[in-house]
Amino acid sequence: MTTPAKAGAAPDWRRGVLLLALGLTALRLVAAGAIHLTEDEAYYRLWAQHLQLGYLDHPPMIAWWIRLGELIAGDTPLGVRLVPVLASGLSTWLIGDLTRRLGAQPRTAFRAALWYNATLTVCLGGMLAIPDAPASLFWTVALWALARFWASRNAAWWPAAGAAAGLAVLSKYSGLFLAPGVLLWLLLVPGGRAALRKPGPWAAAALAAAIFAVNVVWNAQHHWMTFDKQFGRVAPHGLAPVHLAEFLGAQFLLFTPLMAAYAVGGARRAWRERSQPDAVQLLLPLATAAPFALYLVLHSLHDRVQGHWPVPLFGAFAICAAVAADRSDRSKIARALRGLTPVVGFVTCAAAFLLIALPSPSPLGRLDPTLALRGWPRFAADVEQLRIRTGAAWVGTESYGVYAQLNAERGIAAPLLDVVERERYWPEERHRPDFTRPGLVVDLARRMGPAELPRCFTHVEPAGDLTRAGGLGRNQRYAAFLVSGPRRDVWTLGCPDEISPGVWR
Repeated sequence: MTTPAKAGAAPDWRRGVLLLALGLTALRLVAAGAIHLTEDEAYYRLWAQHLQLGYLDHPPMIAWWIRLGELIAGDTPLGVRLVPVLASGLSTWLIGDLTRRLGAQPRTAFRAALWYNATLTVCLGGMLAIPDAPASLFWTVALWALARFWASRNAAWWPAAGAAAGLAVLSKYSGLFLAPGVLLWLLLVPGGRAALRKPGPWAAAALAAAIFAVNVVWNAQHHWMTFDKQFGRVAPHGLAPVHLAEFLGAQFLLFTPLMAAYAVGGARRAWRERSQPDAVQLLLPLATAAPFALYLVLHSLHDRVQGHWPVPLFGAFAICAAVAADRSDRSKIARALRGLTPVVGFVTCAAAFLLIALPSPSPLGRLDPTLALRGWPRFAADVEQLRIRTGAAWVGTESYGVYAQLNAERGIAAPLLDVVERERYWPEERHRPDFTRPGLVVDLARRMGPAELPRCFTHVEPAGDLTRAGGLGRNQRYAAFLVSGPRRDVWTLGCPDEISPGVWR
């Protein structure tokens, strides 16, 4: 990899990237404290109250991050999101520094950091406390350490890369794709095969495996529950190529169209120039991204890929896009396109945050894409009033999202539980409801089937309807039932006919 040609230019670009990271972090901190938690964030907040080495849905890193943030800023939206927001700022700086270490010009390093944040996934989601936050940071740290190794040939950077890779897997299992990605890079880059004959890469792999082993042991002790849930998605269940079109179209929009076009050009250039020592060495971010990107394409042939899954790769593609833009022609149109590229993402992001800031109910009505965040305090108060009016001694839900949001509001003065997916939780006797008394089960009306609750309770009667955020859509209308006389151990086993093998005992 090439080194900066002008040492005097380094402070300027580093200062620019640092100011960019600090400025965006400050804005995200304001938004993090002002915007209501999503259902998933409220659910991961529950994890932080019961720190483990694994959970049903994911490895444990996001729970550890949330607990750390809450120790600093309290059990608040800001506390939940504090560490992910800081991680976004650190990722911004690392992407700029990584771009420069790959041999790009100072202005390209700044552009890569800026454009990374201009992608809709990062701009809108960079403050969210979800597993993708630590997964993206540690993925980027691993690439940064590998770039440091390649530039200096100092083998001490291999353990740093291995530790980062292990922490990425402890964040989300997509980090497992780093290992074949690094192997692919070493096989393709000139001189990389020689590195494979030395202990550095293998020591890094061993360290990553040792870090990940704590989650493997936890899974072995808990019926392999996370492995069953996550790796069960890998096996194809028929062919549905429509999901491929959805996946590619969604990522084209989330990365923003202009930036996506530049990224494709950068990838092509990276392959053509892979053997040129004076070229920007884009093979490192591209080769390490390739296995995970290929898996997502294959997965989309039989199932839907959620829009945020590829976000650990966005840093690599932002670097490719920035390098391609730097080498495009110097015409007025080309300069205008380069200037317009990040504007699209930032303007869309700003509009979304302004929309969230509007009072409820939103003027957009049922077309408001932020309805999922609205009305939870009032809804929790309505549930509590209905509980008191019906004489219920406890409140249940049929989904983790509604349960987590009600728990986060802390407005229910009675035991609260998810009556269905008990394997998600940690039964504590001090929170056990008095099942000899009636309970109030509340959830989305579309989710409350008439035959489900009678399987678990001898007495079930409608208790009323509730709405959230004006009840504008089907996801804001809720049904409530008064239940009593449990037919089974609802506290431990929950209501499904088929009990998950990973249930907590």
